[in-house]
Amino acid sequence: MGRVNWIGLWTLYLREVRRFIKVYTQTLVAPVVTTLLFLAVFALALGGGTRIVGDLPFLEFLTPGLVVMAIAQNAFANTSSSIVIAKVQGNIVDTLMPPFTAHELTFAIAMGGVTRGVMVGGVVAAAMLPFVPMQVHALGFIVYHAFMASLMLSLLGIAGGIWSEKFDHIAAVTNFVVTPLAFLSGTFYSILQLPEAAQIAAHLNPFFYMIDGLRYGVTGHADGSLVAGIATMAGVNAALWALTTWMFASGYKLKA
Repeated sequence: MGRVNWIGLWTLYLREVRRFIKVYTQTLVAPVVTTLLFLAVFALALGGGTRIVGDLPFLEFLTPGLVVMAIAQNAFANTSSSIVIAKVQGNIVDTLMPPFTAHELTFAIAMGGVTRGVMVGGVVAAAMLPFVPMQVHALGFIVYHAFMASLMLSLLGIAGGIWSEKFDHIAAVTNFVVTPLAFLSGTFYSILQLPEAAQIAAHLNPFFYMIDGLRYGVTGHADGSLVAGIATMAGVNAALWALTTWMFASGYKLKA
């Protein structure tokens, strides 16, 4: 229909969504349990209920970061597992053979990851509401950073999945790229408490901006420039989109 394969695009997107809906206990319920355990550890074991970070109670400061981490990790897991499993099982050809452009492949698979990430973020936020009060300070920032965080990790998952030849490779991307960037992004602390050199390093981490932007949307507190955060998220996503479409178009590690 026109220049876009709308039927194929919708079908591929539905396939990606149904993949994680079919195992919802693993993809939607498990992140809630993990996040609540993080919250319990900081609130009970580490005395987070009485600490203040900046002008916020620690748990209110922490909660948006936990939501973004859940969004990011699940968006990445959805797209990376889709690509790696298809390659290992040898059925990646079923995705590559239909008349899709590289942009259509990227869009459909990435939107599947975005859908999972946003759904997980909503469920996790709802689960934490009885324990930590959350408000809406700037809805636009919440929507923008939740979507862009999901998109960024979805695209990173596609790129990592295409690059990986086995599950060990994608595990390496998770352990040595995604997890360090997430934990060093100001999720559990304010970067304003760090030495100057560490603050500069934090501002080079795109994960910092997605957490800081959503935290501002919920609490009104931000450690960095909001304009820089919006621009950084857009720029990183544009670069990752260009990378993944090139991978699909060139057949990098996809075609013999």
